[in-house]
Amino acid sequence: MRFSSLLAVLGAVLPAAVSSQWKLPLSTSSRWILDADGQRVKLRCVNWAGHQEANLPEGLNKQSVDYIADLIAAQGFNCVRLTYSIDHALSPNVSVSDSFVAAAGAANVSVADMSGMYAQVAEKNPALSGATTREVFEAVIAALWERNVMTILDNHVSKASWCCNLDDGNGWWDEGFGYTDLNSRYFKTQEWLQGLEAIATWSTSQPGVVGMGMRNEVRELLLQGTNGRADWYNFMQQGAEKVHAANPDLLVVMGGTQSATDLTHIRANKNIDWTAWQGKHVWEWHAYSFTVTFALAKGNCDLLKQTYGLFDGFLLEQGEDYTAPLLLSEFGFGMTGGPNSGLSDDDNSYFQCLREYVTGNDGEWALWAIQGSYYVREGTVGADEGWGLLDTDWAGLRNPNITGLLAPMFNVTQGP
Repeated sequence: MRFSSLLAVLGAVLPAAVSSQWKLPLSTSSRWILDADGQRVKLRCVNWAGHQEANLPEGLNKQSVDYIADLIAAQGFNCVRLTYSIDHALSPNVSVSDSFVAAAGAANVSVADMSGMYAQVAEKNPALSGATTREVFEAVIAALWERNVMTILDNHVSKASWCCNLDDGNGWWDEGFGYTDLNSRYFKTQEWLQGLEAIATWSTSQPGVVGMGMRNEVRELLLQGTNGRADWYNFMQQGAEKVHAANPDLLVVMGGTQSATDLTHIRANKNIDWTAWQGKHVWEWHAYSFTVTFALAKGNCDLLKQTYGLFDGFLLEQGEDYTAPLLLSEFGFGMTGGPNSGLSDDDNSYFQCLREYVTGNDGEWALWAIQGSYYVREGTVGADEGWGLLDTDWAGLRNPNITGLLAPMFNVTQGP
């Protein structure tokens, strides 16, 4: 699909993009996110990966920053969940060319292949050819904000790589109880805290950055978390306090355990003490068709919606000490090949039920993901992303039916 026809389709199906810039900073009140005038802001986001070995937002070998930002804004998204690694947070001044060379070794692919990727980035984005990786992130954030699209910076991993597996070493704090090398060898607690603080400090100079995710999909293995999830409380508290001290304007976005699917300890045990960042707290959760936490309810939508509420959705109940906005910061599905407007039977059943749940609560959300391909993913150079909103060349929608499928989720039906 050409870009001009894409705009026409989006304009016919989705609400018009916001024409005036959001009044920042954002804050929270009960389950709502509010702008500086006290008006509700419903987050309708898309994920943009930047946490893999190249330590750059994906796709710049395919299209310019401005072209991609135009696509995102044209679809009505008002924010991007932009992911990064702690490797990047602590070493932000690596040149783009050097980062691609280093990525070859980290991903176990050839230097020639990754140098070729860099050449493509320089061709599509000449201004970035001599830039640092941090300057590329800045260019992306600026381009989005010029189009009234906000950014949430998400710490996805410590070691730059694909996420997530139980043996990838990025899952649980290395200083926590029950250390296991499989799940924690790269998750260096002190480096994580330093990285969060560094990113939050830098974000003060980046208009349009409205929030930070503490850590993507923390997950226990073996004995981890069996101490009442005391380590979750301890380290999330420390991370949030550092972020807020460095940039008090940011929303603090925090997910539960079991890969951001389980926040039951907040109800069963105690709420986290958010006194230090009062009025800035946002919960997050993830839901996929394959999510183990919800597996027993799969195939029964009524039961599945109850399960979503049991593990995460209860946090929207107003008047509780834990009440705060709840962002579905990852959901998604294979975009093509199935009989249901491109979706498989399994993905369609999952999505229809999840959409019903989210729209029923008028919840915040972020689709996984914008990227149609990767520089390198799990050893494959130029890997295609079948779940990507965009096609392999990042030129237009992978599935033109997606606008209609997502349209009900854009509506704002509730408010304070």
